[in-house]
Amino acid sequence: MPVRFRIEDPALAGPLRQIEQLIRRAGGRTWLVGGCVRDLVLGRQPRDLDIEIFGLPPGQLHALLSEHFTVQFVGKAFGVFKLQGLPVDISIPSRMVADNASVPGLLRQSDPNMDIDEALARRDFTINAMAWDPDTLDLRDPFNGRSDLNAHILRHVSERFAEDPLRVLRGMQLAARFELVAAPDTIAFCRTLTQAGQPNERLWEEWKKLLLQGVKPSLGLQFLNHCGWLRFYPELAALQGCEQDPCWHPEGDVWIHTLYCLDWFATERTGNTSDDLVVGLAVLCHDLGKPATTKQEFGHITSRGHEPEGEAPTRHFLQRLTNQEDLINEVVPLMLCHLRPRALYDGKASDSAVRRLARQVQRIDRLVRVARADHAGRPPKPFDGFPAGDWLLYKARQLEVEDHAPTPIVMGRHLLEMGVQPGPEMGRLLDECYEAQLDGLFSALDEGLSYARNKLSSLP
Repeated sequence: MPVRFRIEDPALAGPLRQIEQLIRRAGGRTWLVGGCVRDLVLGRQPRDLDIEIFGLPPGQLHALLSEHFTVQFVGKAFGVFKLQGLPVDISIPSRMVADNASVPGLLRQSDPNMDIDEALARRDFTINAMAWDPDTLDLRDPFNGRSDLNAHILRHVSERFAEDPLRVLRGMQLAARFELVAAPDTIAFCRTLTQAGQPNERLWEEWKKLLLQGVKPSLGLQFLNHCGWLRFYPELAALQGCEQDPCWHPEGDVWIHTLYCLDWFATERTGNTSDDLVVGLAVLCHDLGKPATTKQEFGHITSRGHEPEGEAPTRHFLQRLTNQEDLINEVVPLMLCHLRPRALYDGKASDSAVRRLARQVQRIDRLVRVARADHAGRPPKPFDGFPAGDWLLYKARQLEVEDHAPTPIVMGRHLLEMGVQPGPEMGRLLDECYEAQLDGLFSALDEGLSYARNKLSSLP
């Protein structure tokens, strides 16, 4: 069926036109496949292109592409190429050796003569199993992906879905990004699969897409739950059935609360990938300490101490997804302090308390986003705009600590000039000066140096 799509980005349209012409002259055929076709069907512009080439063997395709582009091999047993500097991936259709997906460790082998519909049958979900020929304008949709997109249904293509079990996590982020509900047979099939033995780098990519691109992250996590895959994330599974006091949390248990919080977070992403990822992870993990601390007290449900109790499960959860300790160490303080904005606001906290909070979390602006999502995730309780967050941000801006910890005024070099030698004494004096700075005892270098001299003169 001829369908005309327009790719507006010159960085994509130009290379695609050049590649299609090269392939056609060599006797092959070019198909756009996967997510870029899905986006075009939705009326969205793709950010990158997945191109599948039919009719040319890997060696000939590599030689042809290398005449015009810098080409990097990705797959050795089958033809997968990346074009350096371009958001374009090129592949040749492939099949597993012996065509048996149940035998572990088998290699894939390119098959440039495979039929396009057979190639699409090997993809994950129907919404990704469409192909478009930019020359003939032919749109292939043998599994009714367009209909599933229109009906917001997530459906696996075939039994070959099991060739890559992490397609379940791909389903998680797709459900969140495109607001899809999985077909019952897809959920049943996913329940038979496991993520055991999969590298955490691949897990991480899908979780990042959930948080950075998900329109409704709750749909992705509910999909994971329905598939039985929360068994691989016990820290999240423990939130289910963990009761909350209905006076403060009329929305339900901690799992439901977390889903609401994530959906709110998704409406307020800034587009800064680093910030959004840290904040999103902190929102996801902010109540992981509640299952261990929730109890009935005098007719009320409480979870006192759930912030510090949440550090261990947060670290365990994140360490199974990524080995980026620096990132984890940015997330944990936000989880540990997510109740502090409201507490400082209610207590009319001093400048010193705000500075100390900035020292602990580094980024008060991120903390307010986490606390705001926590405060908003309690429907039908009305959202009041979270004045505590506005107050804290105002104070932090006044004190110039909104997005960083207070910078020490008195440094080691200053003490060296006073004759203090490097060692424990210098370390103690620097700590005392910094504490005094946080308390507001001085705010300029000359005042800080005077404070340090007084401290030195009082030493025995």
